[in-house]
Amino acid sequence: MIKTQKEAASAGTPKRLHIAARQGGCPSLANVRLISVFCLLVLAIFANGCKKHSVIPPPPEVQVITLAPTNVPIFEEWIGTLDGFVNAQIHAQVTGYLLTQNYAEGSEVKQGDLLFQIDPRPFQATLNQAQAKLAQDQAQAGKMELDVKRYTPLAKEQAISQEELDNAIQANLAASAQVKADQAAIENAQLNLGFTKITSPIDGLAGMALAQTGDLVGQSSTVLTTVSTINPIKVYFQVSEQSYVAFWQSLVDSGNVDRNFPLQLIFVGGSVYPEKGKLFFADRQVDPNTGTLQIVGLFPNTKLKLRPGQYGRVRAQTQTITNALLVPQRAVTELQGSYQVGLVGATNALHFQSVKVGDQIGSNWIIETGLKAGDRVVVEGTQKVQEGMVVNPEPFETETNQTNQTQAQTNSGTANESQ
Repeated sequence: MIKTQKEAASAGTPKRLHIAARQGGCPSLANVRLISVFCLLVLAIFANGCKKHSVIPPPPEVQVITLAPTNVPIFEEWIGTLDGFVNAQIHAQVTGYLLTQNYAEGSEVKQGDLLFQIDPRPFQATLNQAQAKLAQDQAQAGKMELDVKRYTPLAKEQAISQEELDNAIQANLAASAQVKADQAAIENAQLNLGFTKITSPIDGLAGMALAQTGDLVGQSSTVLTTVSTINPIKVYFQVSEQSYVAFWQSLVDSGNVDRNFPLQLIFVGGSVYPEKGKLFFADRQVDPNTGTLQIVGLFPNTKLKLRPGQYGRVRAQTQTITNALLVPQRAVTELQGSYQVGLVGATNALHFQSVKVGDQIGSNWIIETGLKAGDRVVVEGTQKVQEGMVVNPEPFETETNQTNQTQAQTNSGTANESQ
């Protein structure tokens, strides 16, 4: 019996499906589920294996310093002005025309060196006239003396009256007095003639000439020049009354009131003058307008490097704080007026400790309360740690230099207040 094409197609379909399944065609739904379960098991095993072999990160590294008590010198600074030890203003003592200038401006001069020469001719003429007057009056006094000698025996013999003798005696006394007056006039003329040579009264450095050759000068004229003794040289500076009392109180407490505290002079550029100075004197009173007292120091100036009119900072050590704990400023965190530092405990756990800070010494702070010797303070790395976190402490790089650096620092807070 012949089958139709449709029936033949229907009858052949299951066979083709079976053949396709055997040849790797599309899997059944059960097979798909089985494969999914297998994959999930593999992923779970892989995940569990990864958790068992994960690496725990090391504790964060911080740099710390170990606190040790040290003696900290406290310095104060003041603005100082330099001036000559002696400043001699040179004036003309007689009136006349300047003939010569006999020194080089800015050079060293010795006492008695000629600085200026005034025309001496009028004063020489006055001296000559006084000497001639003295000779004339001496001759007159000699005649009066002879008259007294001649009249005395005559008056005894009553050859002349007593009145004539008395007149001769008085005339002799007047002539003698006139001679003395003439001698004084000669001395005055000699002084004026000597004043035409204007000399230096001291050893020192001569300044610029303020009068030129040919100028008419006199006692009422301006200063001709100034000669200053600048070795040693003075430095003037003002200190507050509180600083002055505290400074000298330390002298009294030391039992050595005459001790000279060394002074340092710091130039405008920051360089330090190599020679040490000393206190010279303090003014007699506190200025009521400023509340400050003027102090004068002395600095050696053998090479004449320092000149009057220069400005600089005068530094002196006014006290020493014993057993102070110093912490770098970078290790202290300020928050709303309170301060704290990071401490590393015995188990390397971090703790933030509140502290009270004192004076600032350069880049360091004196810690008054909150810390003790032996504490390990975090200097670097506080930004990446939290309270209670275990850290890996390492020595701060410049820990060994902290003490040496401190000795050269200035108490900037006190200095700014004084200035």
